[in-house]
Amino acid sequence: MSLTTQDVQKIARLARLAMDDTEIAAARAQLSGIFELIAEMQAVDTSGIEPMSHAQELSQRLRQDVVTEPNQREAFQAIAPQVEGGLYLVPQVIE
Repeated sequence: MSLTTQDVQKIARLARLAMDDTEIAAARAQLSGIFELIAEMQAVDTSGIEPMSHAQELSQRLRQDVVTEPNQREAFQAIAPQVEGGLYLVPQVIE
């Protein structure tokens, strides 16, 4: 897919970019190259190939999901300005 100068000018206007003629020509060449690469990639037959979640087959080491910190709820609520029924009370901000 080849872009015209008008296409690049429209893209620049939509993106709120001020571009002169040399910048438009450079952007046109770069964008056309990107679209050519996309066209090449879409031409590859991928039928029968299972999608991958990552480019490399790596397994991530996961840690055990266990509690490592002691429960300090009472200590934190003891220094809070207002607590009721185990909940922190805060000023109402929306009426």
